[in-house]
Amino acid sequence: MKLHELSPGEGAKKERTRVGRGIGSGHGRSAGRGDKGQKKYANVAPWFEGGQTPLHRRLPKKRGFNNKWRIEFAVVNLSDLDGKFEAGQTVDPETLVESGLVRAGLPVKVLGNGDITKALTVKANAFSKSAADKLGAAGGAAEVI
Repeated sequence: MKLHELSPGEGAKKERTRVGRGIGSGHGRSAGRGDKGQKKYANVAPWFEGGQTPLHRRLPKKRGFNNKWRIEFAVVNLSDLDGKFEAGQTVDPETLVESGLVRAGLPVKVLGNGDITKALTVKANAFSKSAADKLGAAGGAAEVI
């Protein structure tokens, strides 16, 4: 067998139906589109719903506001710090990344969720008021970098 002798199998290829080419073709007159109605003569837009208000006009427009100046923080709670670090230790963003509490590349904010019993010196980009107060009450310090 040679390359030029190859041909598709019997019944594998089918000729395209040519509609609207006379009564004798079997697809003349209405060309398979039926007798009456809007779709007899031309195609209708896919979003057209028969005069009903279309879905894309019934749904509300996207609303809201995205602040392009918003700062995304990696947050740490005081309860997390209390369990991971020893008393008197200095905690900064690098040690937080090493301990696995935050991801690298984001500024760190310390939140006051939970209690702290150890005197830690915490260096972060931001503190909540309750976190700074609790750190001071435990004998530690909150330093903004």
